[in-house]
Amino acid sequence: MNNSKKIALAVAIFCSAGTTLAQEINPSWYIQPSVVGVKPDRDFGVNDRDYGGAVRFGKPMSPMWDMQAGASHIRAEDGPNNYRQTLVGVDALLMLSRQNFRPFILFGVGASRDRVENPLHSARGTNPYITAGIGFQLGLTPQWSMQADIRSVRGRLSTSDNFGFTRSNNKYVNVGFNYAFNPPPAPYVAPPPPPPVAEQPAPVPVAPPPPPPPPPARFEKVTMSATELFGFNSAMLSMPQPKLDDIAAALSADPSIADVDINGYADRLGSTQYNQKLSERRANAVRDYLVAKGINTNRLKAYGKGEANPVVTCNNKKRADLIRCLEPNRRVEVEQITVERRVQ
Repeated sequence: MNNSKKIALAVAIFCSAGTTLAQEINPSWYIQPSVVGVKPDRDFGVNDRDYGGAVRFGKPMSPMWDMQAGASHIRAEDGPNNYRQTLVGVDALLMLSRQNFRPFILFGVGASRDRVENPLHSARGTNPYITAGIGFQLGLTPQWSMQADIRSVRGRLSTSDNFGFTRSNNKYVNVGFNYAFNPPPAPYVAPPPPPPVAEQPAPVPVAPPPPPPPPPARFEKVTMSATELFGFNSAMLSMPQPKLDDIAAALSADPSIADVDINGYADRLGSTQYNQKLSERRANAVRDYLVAKGINTNRLKAYGKGEANPVVTCNNKKRADLIRCLEPNRRVEVEQITVERRVQ
């Protein structure tokens, strides 16, 4: 199997291992020191593998892309022959996932400084190169992650540099660690309610005649979709939340209501394990909001139902249409409590 077939097979495996999701990312700049292994092009006169080092700076630009820029240097020796290459360039990383294990495909451009020295020949020159490869990042802590990749660095050499050939292909393996300068942003925490303002006693008015009896009330049970509470693939409550305020008012008015179940749901996009965690975070966010409104936490039970009990089934081909169609499945249901709304 030649190198192009090996790279194509590896890309297919990485694509099947994870799907790019619009997940929360740490937008901080990071630095990446790394160790470099290299197999030089045999036309440089060196056949042995050797090592070097690299330093890069990177930043997540979107849920799908990272950009990295930096430099690397290697030297390889084979008896009296030695070869050195310094690379300065920019890489674009297409992230196939933003979960803890993050496979990617990389593309890059830059300039290389090549130098060959042996008893019969000496040449050096600075020329452009392009690079492509695959790799992965592995989260270790909120600010540390490991990165490893393999890449092919193809240079176009000038005939005036006296290398004796015009195209080179060096194979690189990079292993390093990324350190983010800033930690991930903290999740939103609802502020506590303001203290009650003391009111001055008002003069007692003359009692008006009793009003006519109100019309019979009808009741509705409130189910809140994720678009009313959260952004897509997020568990951070948007503000304001009038429906949650209605539920908090109903619970405050009747302290006898207990064992209130709060069930969070997610759609089928993403892995089952991730959707289970997302539904739990959504249910906990609603519970924390009600607690912040003065409801005793012992009266509330939060559960994550993951992808269970879907309201709709969708088979749209386009991802944007599929996300929109599955919107009713991303919801939070509050059971054992009915919010009274009088309908005329």
